[in-house]
Amino acid sequence: MRRDFPRKVKAQAILRANGCCEACSAKLKVGEAEVDHILPDALGGDPVLSNARVLCRVCHRAKSSDDIGRIRKADRQRDKHTAASAKPSRIRSRGFEKPPAQRRASSPLAKKLPPRRMG
Repeated sequence: MRRDFPRKVKAQAILRANGCCEACSAKLKVGEAEVDHILPDALGGDPVLSNARVLCRVCHRAKSSDDIGRIRKADRQRDKHTAASAKPSRIRSRGFEKPPAQRRASSPLAKKLPPRRMG
């Protein structure tokens, strides 16, 4: 479950940013600031001021898309470690009997055939 920042922490982060994006230093208008987790909540980031960063929409979208990749990688590693996504193993059995080797059409016959009569 995602944990959002409390209003008090959001207000403190916006005050600390002084009306600018903390990634690209762009001036932000009132209501444009987005408070973002530096370490995503899904990766263990807490909703505290030291993990908060004020970003513009463009920077926030770019960071969020990067975070999604990191979160998915962590999910895959966790699943691999816990064997949650292990591929099913093949059933090992004795197998079937192999049929006897057949004579090829191009190999010589074991028994000679009588000559053909023409006529």
